[in-house]
Amino acid sequence: MNGFMDKLSEKIMPLANLLGQNRYLTVLRDAFMLSFPLTMFGSIVVVINNLPFFNDATKGTLSTLFGNGQNATMSIMSVFVTFGIGYYLSKSYDVEGIFGGAVSFASFLILTPFVMTTASGEEVSGVLTLDRLGAKGMFIGMIAAFLAAEIYCRITKRGWQIKMPDGVPPAVTKSFAALIPAVVTLTVFLFINGLVTGIFNTNLHDVVYEVIQKPLTGLGSSLPATLLALFFVQFLWFFGLHGQIIVNSVMDPIWNTLMLDNLEAYQAGKELPHIITKPFMETFTVGLGGSGMTLAVVLIMAFFLKKKQYRDVGRLALAPGIFNVNEPAIFGLPIVLNATILIPWVIAPLVVTTLNYLVMAAGIVPPPTGVSVPWTVPIIASGILATNSWLGGLLQVIDFIIVGLIWYPFLKVLDKQPVTDI
Repeated sequence: MNGFMDKLSEKIMPLANLLGQNRYLTVLRDAFMLSFPLTMFGSIVVVINNLPFFNDATKGTLSTLFGNGQNATMSIMSVFVTFGIGYYLSKSYDVEGIFGGAVSFASFLILTPFVMTTASGEEVSGVLTLDRLGAKGMFIGMIAAFLAAEIYCRITKRGWQIKMPDGVPPAVTKSFAALIPAVVTLTVFLFINGLVTGIFNTNLHDVVYEVIQKPLTGLGSSLPATLLALFFVQFLWFFGLHGQIIVNSVMDPIWNTLMLDNLEAYQAGKELPHIITKPFMETFTVGLGGSGMTLAVVLIMAFFLKKKQYRDVGRLALAPGIFNVNEPAIFGLPIVLNATILIPWVIAPLVVTTLNYLVMAAGIVPPPTGVSVPWTVPIIASGILATNSWLGGLLQVIDFIIVGLIWYPFLKVLDKQPVTDI
């Protein structure tokens, strides 16, 4: 068994390392993290404005008074992501990041239609609607930002710059150095937008949304795709690779877009369109003790296993596990390359996620509203905040019990083995 694991590890680790070190996936991850504090603030505002014991009149008043807290953060998430992509991609090429971010954001706006359609179907020009800066504009924003930053950096690297004499303030020098690359990049996007608008009488926002974003989000919101992503998270962690970072760098754009869709529907009082969202993944997978839902595991280790080594690891890992940090369990048990517990490590999250999806699809438990809950919030509290219902917290407790039941027999087998065999 160990020989097989070693051979599999030799095949898996180079590919996983390649994905983990990929320039564009790293930039995308960092760009989403740039928006994290802002989306947290927006989420807090949404939670306060929609506390379940408030009546509709109170909620309406709070939304009028404090609704801009959400409009200026979560509702325009594409703004922060596009700027972040330009900034971090430029820095990865050793180019001034602030100008790369500004050019990427401006390129995104050039492709954005400044038109609002009224309820009567009339189009009003010169108006930029929030949906273009939120969920609907997410994918075109990412595409535009990456392309704009690449063009900007390549022109800059070629030395197409206006150089100022010594003694000129650094801010002025950097602005003039960015002038030619910025003008050329924005001109490219201006012609692209003019071509699409003039010849095809449409805009790239709608084209990308219909051709790319809707199919991808539809796939990403499905149970099979979610289970596949979870499988790879667990599988990579088993070999000591941070599966969460590797898989999330690919899936986060989809899950975050689904989150914003739900938030818009929730704010409008409509039925939530998706079950699988970023808050679903963080609250009902990571929110149960970290990757692999190991809070129940460390509790069993701490109080139900006989070997002192396991009890000590369990008690050491219990405090961080409550806040969903489980590296002490992953490397202390260890879970990494421990064939005895490979089955529950992989199977438990898949079983629990399937259950959660089905009970939400059946309407027994409401799906997450789109509010972004920090992944470090402990079990029960995170479930209530994510769903705006005590049923979300109850579902987490049921998940906790199921994970414990799946793991218990394997941990008892492990407890009977000599420690040196691990």
